[in-house]
Amino acid sequence: MKRFSSTMISLVVALGLFALTGSLAMAQAPKPKILKPCSQCHAPDEKILRGMLGGISQKAETFSVNTGAIWTVKFDDSTKLAGWPPPVGKLPKDKEIAIKFVERNGEIYAESISVKQPARLPEDKVVNTDFVAERVEKGDALIIDSRPAVRFYEGAIPGAINIYDADFDKHIDKLPKDKNKLLVFYCAGPT
Repeated sequence: MKRFSSTMISLVVALGLFALTGSLAMAQAPKPKILKPCSQCHAPDEKILRGMLGGISQKAETFSVNTGAIWTVKFDDSTKLAGWPPPVGKLPKDKEIAIKFVERNGEIYAESISVKQPARLPEDKVVNTDFVAERVEKGDALIIDSRPAVRFYEGAIPGAINIYDADFDKHIDKLPKDKNKLLVFYCAGPT
């Protein structure tokens, strides 16, 4: 049986410690507190989570929010709700929300939940389907689906192209060179 030199043993121990500290550092990386599309309009804030509402458990008084990572947040009768009628348990899944929170005993508690309201557009900026269909048929309009690619491939308006709003700047080259062409964007709902 060969004997290992003390240098070889030191090297093996050092590599093991390096691998361990590297994996610990990766495991302790902070979870994002703001979903990428939300960061287009909002700055990150240490005490606010911004993302999409996941499931809610009335019994456990918890809900999940997707910020690019899944957070479990506790709520109670003192949790304020803005932009939606109470109770918290009746919030629909996949709503865009902002949660002002506090940490207690290693758990996150919602102080308030704000539900994103639908965008309000001036009447002269709203188009109907007949108008869009006519312009697309003539070739002077382009329909852009701004949902994530997975949603686009589940089903989209025929002829639409996909440019996810969070990655818009990376795909400007997909837009027509003709600046007079009508661009019609749509997403998952009135946001």
